[in-house]
Amino acid sequence: MASGNAPLTGEMLIGATPVTGGGESLRAVNPATGEALDPVFGGATAADVERACALADAALIPYRETSLADRAAFLETIADNILKLDDALIERVMAESGLPRPRVEGERGRTVGQLRLFAELVRSGTWLDARIAPAQPDRKPLPRVDLRLRNIAIGPVAVFGASNFPLAFSVAGGDTASALAAGCPVVVRAHPAHPGTSALIGGAIRDAVAACGLHEGVFSLLQGPGNAIGQALVNDPRIKAVGFTGSRAGGLALMATAAARHQPIPVYAEMSSVNPVLLFPGALAERGAAIGEAFAAAVQLGAGQFCTNPGVILALDGPGVDAFIAGARAKLAESGAQTMLTAGIHAAYERQVGVFAGHSAVATLVRGGAPSGPHQAQAALFETDADSFLADPRLQEETFGPCSVLVRVPDMTMLRGIITAMEGQLTIALHLADADLPAARALLPVLEEKAGRVLVNGFGTGVEVSPAMVHGGPFPATSDGGSTSVGTLAIRRFLRPVCYQDMPQALLPDALRDGSTVPHDFVN
Repeated sequence: MASGNAPLTGEMLIGATPVTGGGESLRAVNPATGEALDPVFGGATAADVERACALADAALIPYRETSLADRAAFLETIADNILKLDDALIERVMAESGLPRPRVEGERGRTVGQLRLFAELVRSGTWLDARIAPAQPDRKPLPRVDLRLRNIAIGPVAVFGASNFPLAFSVAGGDTASALAAGCPVVVRAHPAHPGTSALIGGAIRDAVAACGLHEGVFSLLQGPGNAIGQALVNDPRIKAVGFTGSRAGGLALMATAAARHQPIPVYAEMSSVNPVLLFPGALAERGAAIGEAFAAAVQLGAGQFCTNPGVILALDGPGVDAFIAGARAKLAESGAQTMLTAGIHAAYERQVGVFAGHSAVATLVRGGAPSGPHQAQAALFETDADSFLADPRLQEETFGPCSVLVRVPDMTMLRGIITAMEGQLTIALHLADADLPAARALLPVLEEKAGRVLVNGFGTGVEVSPAMVHGGPFPATSDGGSTSVGTLAIRRFLRPVCYQDMPQALLPDALRDGSTVPHDFVN
């Protein structure tokens, strides 16, 4: 297990101990060149999963009861350690993902920023949601007992690293940061596409655990290919919640496992979204070509490998739609193909593009520049009509990559019908002019039912890490539409409330004792 500038060894972490897994091994592959990268990583066995979960369980109570200051300092130490990895981390991420340096450096900044944001939240104590309703022995007709409430950690959490964000949604990403902030030990199942990146970040967390004097079971990292490791992890009775970002098939499989347990547990899975973009007549008349150009940039951002990628454009038909198409066509035609994260992701992209290209009711508007290397995605924009779109579920499926389908919608009634028929979404974007506001206002209640984030005159790509952000949405965008995986509200997924009735001061947690400085609601 690497630490600092030490070489990668192909080991994983079971608590503080580097372990060479005895299960099926794997090597990372550079998607831009097809080159296999050293070292070979040994895969976790059932015994490794068992040991990691046992350590996490042993760490729960001592970690849950750390002071707010100590836990915040731990999160900040992880952030500092990640920065100390410097170019060794950046270059490994680039090699394992094909992502360019500016994107990787930006993602590292986001990862560090998330950890520090949660450190601030932990120190504030507001997430404890402390409530005090003191006894009223003289209340008539019956006295009131003393009631006090706080949130506590739900228990050890299993986190699955994401393919498209090797840093910000992976080993030390938002799920891990929010679970650790809540007081939950974390067992990470590293994504097989970037084992070296995962090992580097895992070492940074392991070192932070040691430096802060925490129980070693606060963090473990499991490596290996296939589904067996993840299924065993979710099935372990000591795991109390799951954080997952990935495919719908993968998320549904974990949900089924979690639901079938003797004690079912929540799975917070971000899975599938086409993020509709609604184009209104006034906006198209004012700036149709400019919107088309902006769309072309958004759909190709990161080779389209964002969960908030604009996969469907619902355009109220009129002359402005042609201006939009012209703007998008010009920008997409001059764009170059981009390397995708893995060979499997590229193959899936090509299959879905083939569905559009071979469909009798779909026209190809433009293709981007042809690939010049392995696993490169050629951007695509297609067009269909509203009736055909509604009639064929294949046209409504997510395409993970720089592809979108434009749907010409005849009127607001049809637009409302399409939105109502569509599945849950992470985002819905509206492009509006002042003249479009009445129509948008009438549609807004339907949009609120379908998406976790509704935005105006932009695109869903670019998820701000903020206390006000919602990165979630109704199924299948996520498995739990009442949660978010980005922003400070993400901590709520890994907490549960406990009420203390008539508890002596000496037994109360510090946050609920008389005179505590932790923010609380006081009920007279």
